[in-house]
Amino acid sequence: MQQRQLGPFTVSAIGLGCMNLSHAYGTPPAPQQAEALLLAALDAGITLFDTAALYGFGANEELVGRVLAPQRSRFTLASKCGMTGVDGKRVIDGRPATLKRTCEDSLRRLRTEVIDLYYLHRWDRQVPVEDSVGALAELVREGKIRSIGLSEVSAATLRRAQAVHPIAALQSEYSLWTRNPDIAVLDACKQLGVSFVAFSPLGRGFLADGLPDLATLAALDDKDIRRGMPRFSAANHAANLGFLAEYRAIAAAAGCTPAQLALAWLFTRGEHVIPIPGTTSLAHLREDAAASRVALGVDTLQQLEALLARQPIAGARYNAATQTEIDTEEFAR
Repeated sequence: MQQRQLGPFTVSAIGLGCMNLSHAYGTPPAPQQAEALLLAALDAGITLFDTAALYGFGANEELVGRVLAPQRSRFTLASKCGMTGVDGKRVIDGRPATLKRTCEDSLRRLRTEVIDLYYLHRWDRQVPVEDSVGALAELVREGKIRSIGLSEVSAATLRRAQAVHPIAALQSEYSLWTRNPDIAVLDACKQLGVSFVAFSPLGRGFLADGLPDLATLAALDDKDIRRGMPRFSAANHAANLGFLAEYRAIAAAAGCTPAQLALAWLFTRGEHVIPIPGTTSLAHLREDAAASRVALGVDTLQQLEALLARQPIAGARYNAATQTEIDTEEFAR
């Protein structure tokens, strides 16, 4: 496994997004299956595990803590605050007191004395980002977290936060079918020495060929968050299947799977880029881990850019309500 720098930590070039094990994609796997996957990731050389207070409304942190606390010295632990479950509903709250209380709860669930990387999961626009980051800086001084991250923010907001306390990482969706970070944030991170953590690097399963037709789309669980995302409407998915057909062929010519092609492409975007795919499958976990050994040639990269030019991705990544909750730069439509 290749290694990359994440703030003050050296971590595996591919991390594990733990959300899928408790949250968002329908019925979570059985506890034994989830536990086996976490331990297999560690054995595969993955040393960055990413969770959040929101995921499963605390259940994901409890899972990670229960399974991995005995192995705490072997990995870098990332979690998030500022977006949690309150009375069964998702709430964004960046007030300093709330962030500190969430941290205490997370430390207990994670069974650890310190969280290595603690993200502000969403910027609460009712609270100046300087105030939220200031509260996280106090947690650093208290020894409860080691470094600070931000999620789904713009380059301008990153710079405001950086003026309060050094930011170790910025996390946003980034993949071949979500290129928003290319507008400004990716370069801003490089300039400021901030690691860029790419969530949903497999396009929520699309780039892993996990939704190869309309029948697979229709079979998604009723509680799967993709059902509320414009790209996964029947019309947009049908339009994007043309991209997928050519994408499969490029992967085959490169000698890798579609999922590995997506991850290997991210490695070419800069040494500061670290993807964190999520999965509930041991086979997919091993497939993803092996992507760190895939090297893409110039011809392959050119083919991918040409494909995107011919077959632009149809549909916005979030619905209108969710879009108001994020601060990332957006392409004009």
